[in-house]
Amino acid sequence: MRWLYASIALVAPAWAGLRFQCSTLTYQRLDPVVQPGSNPSAHVHHIVGGNAFNASMTGDVSARATCTTCQMSEDFSNYWTAVLYFKHPTNGSYHRVSTIPVVPGTSGTQGGLTVYYTQFDLSRDNIKQQPVKSFQPGFRMTVGSPSVTSRPHVGLRYQCLQSNGNRGAEMPDLPTKPCPGGIFVTHHFPACWDGKNLDSPDHQSHMYNTISSDGFPNAPACPSSHPVRMPQVTYETVWDTAKFNSMWTSGAPNPFVWSFEGTGGGTHADYMFGWKGDALQRAMNKSECFYDGCGSITKQAMNTANQCTVKDMVGEETVGWFKSLPGMGSSS
Repeated sequence: MRWLYASIALVAPAWAGLRFQCSTLTYQRLDPVVQPGSNPSAHVHHIVGGNAFNASMTGDVSARATCTTCQMSEDFSNYWTAVLYFKHPTNGSYHRVSTIPVVPGTSGTQGGLTVYYTQFDLSRDNIKQQPVKSFQPGFRMTVGSPSVTSRPHVGLRYQCLQSNGNRGAEMPDLPTKPCPGGIFVTHHFPACWDGKNLDSPDHQSHMYNTISSDGFPNAPACPSSHPVRMPQVTYETVWDTAKFNSMWTSGAPNPFVWSFEGTGGGTHADYMFGWKGDALQRAMNKSECFYDGCGSITKQAMNTANQCTVKDMVGEETVGWFKSLPGMGSSS
């Protein structure tokens, strides 16, 4: 599969939902969803979005944020995943892998990831038969789990990027050979809500997944236990692993690990809603619209988004070579 950006006009006559870029906000060992108030949290995360991000976040995030690293200027949500590290095959030390834009050089994005909010599938909406309701202030959820050591569930996948931009097949685990263009990781969140709870003890039970195949397939109707159709949230992240390929000994096992000291099956991501007012709902109400909701969302230049920052709240180095992963032991 070629880059979506390059082939979008050739694949389908209509597109539905939002797709936009977010630059990196910070790399820190914080997790206000799974470990609220803990500073530091168990492992390092790569975070994008609004500058209200901190160790403990409740209520309306958009009311406290003043800027966002995302292209949609009304989106002060926060999106984060675990961080990928390279483990040196000789001395066992670790080095953090950086992210690069899904399409290198596009619109000045710095690192970060690409976010999707789709209504039914990527090629069309179904809003007349299946209205989509925006998330509410205070909403949060996770997908995947670092405790999983086997094949992750549908929608959590890896692809080995080639130098020509070809993504190759979707895989349930990290690639077993060097990837010239980096490792492409996708996180699809569930889209059916119980209509009551903004969160749940496991941060997942208030949501339900009806998708049974990878990619952006048609979304079946929500069950009676979770009757409210929400936007389908998806992250796409490219980890710049190519710079470490020369240190990957031919025939040796995959040398990349997640920041929780786990491999492919434990891939996971967190989401905290923070859109301003009814901005996301306006976009979800638009029929057969893509990218900016037919102009219903205000965009900002990425050089403006890149100026949004947060302070280092942990006081911990995450760049360089480490004897062990941050949070997993002492570091050099």
